[in-house]
Amino acid sequence: MTYELFIGDRTFSSWSLRGWLMLHKFNLPYREHLVGLYGGTMAEDMAALAPARLVPAMRTPEGDVVGESIAMAETLAERHPDIAMWPNDPAARIRARWLSAEMVGGFDALRGDCSMQLAHVDADFAPSDAVKSDLTRIETLWAFAREKAADGPWLFGAYSLADAFYAPVCARIVGYNLPVSDTARAYCKTTLTDPAFQHWRAEGLRETYDPFPYPPVGRRDPWPF
Repeated sequence: MTYELFIGDRTFSSWSLRGWLMLHKFNLPYREHLVGLYGGTMAEDMAALAPARLVPAMRTPEGDVVGESIAMAETLAERHPDIAMWPNDPAARIRARWLSAEMVGGFDALRGDCSMQLAHVDADFAPSDAVKSDLTRIETLWAFAREKAADGPWLFGAYSLADAFYAPVCARIVGYNLPVSDTARAYCKTTLTDPAFQHWRAEGLRETYDPFPYPPVGRRDPWPF
């Protein structure tokens, strides 16, 4: 019973990272297919998955295609009720779904101004007021998650799908040296030092790009973790 996962370039594709973590972190069997986001073959690579047109996309063992990360999350949680992909506690589960849905539909300034890139730290990036507003909202949501969380370093204590959805946010915060609280930065470090993320990033850095799609605005510092 193996899933097929279609992903874009690991160094840049934030949505692909989310989809991959859903399968990898919960030890679900999967095969990866790399879609050429930067190689010009995306339409060809995605043709067999129509009407899905963006990464990540998933094909179930029965052959059903699932597009959109939030649909992938709910499909996997439904198909594997024995695995706590959402928190077990009903109130925490409500919060986790809420946070994940808001991530999918929100934070346009952060996503627009700070495209995910895992190669270096854009140390001189100056966030706009809109980006700062997004960061304030993200910190509010993370604190809301932690209010009644069980013991553990993740948003709801144990790792959940909500952490998969916010992993690229952590990468943006670190990759653009964005101003957040020590508490938020500690959560980012938990996410970015996790072996799964470290593996994803290492695989991505095997590919080189000339020119680099997202060069820094000033000083380029090394990735800290």
